[in-house]
Amino acid sequence: MPNPAPTLRVRSLLARPSAFARTSIQLQCAARTRWTASRPMRKVAQATSTRWAATAAASARAQHPESAVAHDNLSLQPYRPPTTGLLARLPRAWVPYAELMRLDKPAGTYYLFLPCLFSTLLAAPLAVPIAPPSSVLGTSLLFFTGALIMRGAGCTVNDLWDRNLDPRVARTRLRPIARGAVSVRQAIPFLGAQLLAGLALLLQLPSQCFFYATPSLLFVATYPLAKRVTNYPQFVLGLTFSWGAFMGCPALGIDLLGHTPALLSAACLYASCVAWTIVYDMIYAYQDIRDDAKVGIKSIALAQEANAKAFLTAVSALQVALLAGAGAAIGAGPVFYAGTCGGAAATLGYMITKVDLQNVEDCWAWFRKGAWFTGGAISLGLAGEYLAHYLGWYDGRAHDEMMQVEARPADGAVLT
Repeated sequence: MPNPAPTLRVRSLLARPSAFARTSIQLQCAARTRWTASRPMRKVAQATSTRWAATAAASARAQHPESAVAHDNLSLQPYRPPTTGLLARLPRAWVPYAELMRLDKPAGTYYLFLPCLFSTLLAAPLAVPIAPPSSVLGTSLLFFTGALIMRGAGCTVNDLWDRNLDPRVARTRLRPIARGAVSVRQAIPFLGAQLLAGLALLLQLPSQCFFYATPSLLFVATYPLAKRVTNYPQFVLGLTFSWGAFMGCPALGIDLLGHTPALLSAACLYASCVAWTIVYDMIYAYQDIRDDAKVGIKSIALAQEANAKAFLTAVSALQVALLAGAGAAIGAGPVFYAGTCGGAAATLGYMITKVDLQNVEDCWAWFRKGAWFTGGAISLGLAGEYLAHYLGWYDGRAHDEMMQVEARPADGAVLT
C-alpha cells in the first residue's frame, strides 16, 4: 500500500515561541482565571458588608431612635472634597494635610489655647511692674499660634495611633490616614515639621518657657493609648490640653518655683482646666458611644452612661471650686469671683441642662459652643480682674489692707 502523502501543518512553518513568551502567556492565563474565579467572592463580600451595615443601623435605631437618622446619614456619606471655607481655597494636594491638622474644625485649637490665655491674664497683675496690655496681647497671640501648630501635631499623632481603629468608626472613617489620602510615611515627616515649627515658636518666649513646656510632649504622645487601657481617657486629655495653665507666668517673667502664690494659683488653674476638659470631651465622646462599644475603645461616656448629667454636674462644680482656689491663692478681687467663677458656673449649668446626649448633632454643637460660652465667660472675668488692677481700681482696697496689717500689734506686744 503506498505511503500517504505527508501532511503540511501551518504550525510547523511558524517559529517556536521562546521560553520567555511561553511564561508570559501562562501568567496571563493564570491571572485571567483568578479574576474570573474571584468575581463571585467579591459579590458575596459586598453583599455581606451591606447586610452587616443594615443590621448595625437597625440595631442603632432600636437603641437610640432620636439620633439614628443623623448617625446613619453620617456613616453612609462618602468623602467629598471641601467646597467652602479655608480648605476649599488651598491647593488640592494640601487639603489632606490641612484635614489632618483639623484646620476645618478649630474648636480643638480654641480649647488648647484657652488655658494659655487664662494663665496669661491671671499672671499679668502679678508681674512687677504690672504687665502692660501690649505684652498681654503679644503673648496671647504667640500662644494662639502655638496652639494651632501643636493641636495639629497632636491630631497627627492621634491619627497615626488610631489608623486601624478610625476606619471602623463612622465619624472618623474619612480622616486622611484612615481613608488612605495620607500614608504613614507621609504623616511622620509632616509631624516632624509641625514639631519643629512649634519649637521655633516656643523659642520666641522667655527661655524658662522651654523647660515648662517640654514635659507636655509626653502627654501628647501617650493620650491615644489611654483609650485602650482606661475608661477615663478624657482625664489624660485634660492633662495634655490644660498644660498651658502653667505657661502664663514664665511667659511674663514670673518664676513659678520662686513665687509660691503664683505656683499655687497655677496649680489650681491647671486642675480646673483638667476638670473642664473632662466635661466638654465627655459631651464630645457621646458622638461615638455606639461605635466605641463595638470596636473596644474605652470612653468616659460609656463608663458614666447611666448617670451622665449628674457626673457632668459634679465635675463642673469641682472646676468652679478650683477656679475660686486659683483666685484665692493670689488674693483676687470681687471682679474675679463674679466674672470668672460666676460666669463659669452659669454657662456650665446652662450647657449641661440643654445638651441632648442622645443626639449626635447636638453633642457636636454644644462641644463647639462650650469654647465660646464657658471659655469666653472665664476669659472676660479674668480680663476684668486684670483691668481692675491695671487701672488702679483696687488701690484703695490694697491700701486699707496694708494699714490693717501695720496697725495689728506684733506678737507679744502689750496694748496700753
